[in-house]
Amino acid sequence: MVWPVLVCVTLTLMFNPYRAQDCEEMTDLNLKDSLTGTSLSVRLLLYTRSNASCGQLLSHQEPFSNPLFNLSSPSTFLIHGYRPTGSPPVWLARFVQTLLQRRDMNVIVVDWNRGATNINYWKVVENTRRVAKNLSQLIQKMKEEGADLGSIHMIGVSLGAHISGFTGASFNGHIGRITALDPAGPEFNGRPPSERLDPTDAQFVEVLHTDMDALGYRDLLGHIDYYANGGADQPGCPRTIFSGSEYFKCDHQRSVFLYMSSVSGSCPITAYPCESYALFLDGKCMNCSSFAPDGCPVFGYDSVRWRERLVRLGQTRTYFQTNKASPFCKFGYKVDIVTWNQKKHWGYLTITLSSGLEEARVELNHKSLMFERFVESSVLAQFERDVQPVKEITLRFCSGKGIQPRKKLRLLSIRLTPLQKQLRPLCRYDLLLEENKDVTFRPVPCEDSNF
Repeated sequence: MVWPVLVCVTLTLMFNPYRAQDCEEMTDLNLKDSLTGTSLSVRLLLYTRSNASCGQLLSHQEPFSNPLFNLSSPSTFLIHGYRPTGSPPVWLARFVQTLLQRRDMNVIVVDWNRGATNINYWKVVENTRRVAKNLSQLIQKMKEEGADLGSIHMIGVSLGAHISGFTGASFNGHIGRITALDPAGPEFNGRPPSERLDPTDAQFVEVLHTDMDALGYRDLLGHIDYYANGGADQPGCPRTIFSGSEYFKCDHQRSVFLYMSSVSGSCPITAYPCESYALFLDGKCMNCSSFAPDGCPVFGYDSVRWRERLVRLGQTRTYFQTNKASPFCKFGYKVDIVTWNQKKHWGYLTITLSSGLEEARVELNHKSLMFERFVESSVLAQFERDVQPVKEITLRFCSGKGIQPRKKLRLLSIRLTPLQKQLRPLCRYDLLLEENKDVTFRPVPCEDSNF
């Protein structure tokens, strides 16, 4: 009586097209390989919704022999960067899954670990041109078979960003989209456009900077460049070398996790066009009327909605702030303050929002604010969570002068205007702040509000 069950199980295994041993994974090397150096070998791993967790090797010569590869579907190439230790990126599988959950497509992981794993970084940089040539040959075959170049999206991380650019340049910028995640800076900073990524490499080029003071590129490279938290030090990343390898890679790698979060779309982040991070923090760049009717662009995967406008503008520099972990989005308010002190005061503010059930607090300490009689002072306040409804606000004023006599700040008005949602501004009039003392109040409707 046991035999029918055994036969059934055996048949199931025989006809399962994705047995574990048939699944291809990215090449896994080690530090020994890095020390000896590796010769370039490019493997293409195909993922679709039919094989979301089981990569299939795609032939360079006959890519269409794989029945899972659908030419009529959009194709996204995912290209890693320098691999000094030889291990596959920790984010790779999750990135593939996130993309396929968002949209039905061909996800092609470009595995050039043999060639990217080498202690000699300069040799790896030389290989980027060869990888791009390899990809260009594949895309040319796709084009000849009727694929739309405009439906191709290349996502390049670090050196992978410049590989994307070199590939796009070989098609005179007709590839649909390039997403560059913290493009590599060493050996590319200061280079002419022909030797790095630039806006002419695709119909739409977006660039995220998270480590521009070390491993990443500093200047503008795309139609829109995002500088997360200023583009250098990322919240939650270690600041000393005693933290080990995380000290070197955390800021650089944050670009990947920020973009993955944007693909899921669970917590949108608004990117504000601005000339500098300092002006952004001062609340000088919150006006998005030039991007009407849609307002300022959203960072990441959905930014393509603003493509036509951004391409017309040429190159746009934008800034936003994030939390240290997912969900990365913060909730911003533009804070406008008018005082009526006889003398000019300088100082810092701490603002706490409370709903009665939860609180969110921010210290506005990026620079000392100037408070002058009847002159409006503005600053951006970014909270880690969205507290709604705001029933109470607590303010604390600090001059930072140490043992000097404590000052009092007399507010004629304070106004907190939400940036992300169509919520009413929060106001309060005629308020006295004593230095280093909390003052809690209930907001009232703003006198000039249309809400």
